[in-house]
Amino acid sequence: MNTANILVLFYSRYGATRDLARLIAEGIESVPGASARLRCVPAVSAVCEATEPAVPEDGAPYAEYRDLEECIGLALGSPTRFGNMAAPMKYFWDGSSAQWLSGALSGKPACVFTSTGSVHGGQETTLLSMMIPLLHHGMLLVGLPYSEADLMTTSTGGSPYGVTHLAHADGRAPISPEEKRLAIAQGKRLAQIALQLKSA
Repeated sequence: MNTANILVLFYSRYGATRDLARLIAEGIESVPGASARLRCVPAVSAVCEATEPAVPEDGAPYAEYRDLEECIGLALGSPTRFGNMAAPMKYFWDGSSAQWLSGALSGKPACVFTSTGSVHGGQETTLLSMMIPLLHHGMLLVGLPYSEADLMTTSTGGSPYGVTHLAHADGRAPISPEEKRLAIAQGKRLAQIALQLKSA
């Protein structure tokens, strides 16, 4: 059976956002006909001589702009940096003008996810900041409905704007059971909607 590619694109410094990305991918893969493509973006540096290797030492490969063109849906994740997406993720989107001009993402569904060091560390503003370039690209935003009961009971991460994770100050807190269920549910919902739109 041919599968449709859904891109899970993230930046992760200490691994928390990467862990969410993997759970979202698990949710995507649970939907027949959907396949998750995990990709990350490299760090940026103020030192012009500093460069990342062409291929990461481990984990997901670095994203290329053709990944945007080839997907039928997108899950976008970044840790919080003062209530905003991290600079490496913004840098990637700042270079996506060709895809914006061609409408490569127009009409495709997308969701967003993040991790923070504290409960009030800017989870929802970070999710909103990631939505802005997606709206400019003409994407259709997919949130988490309150039919996901964990949204009403979680004491860690979780938001109707997208799944979140409370990683604590050292970034090492494990994904909670509620966060895990919400991440898988978000991936599953994104995949189902992407496949419905593709077949419409």
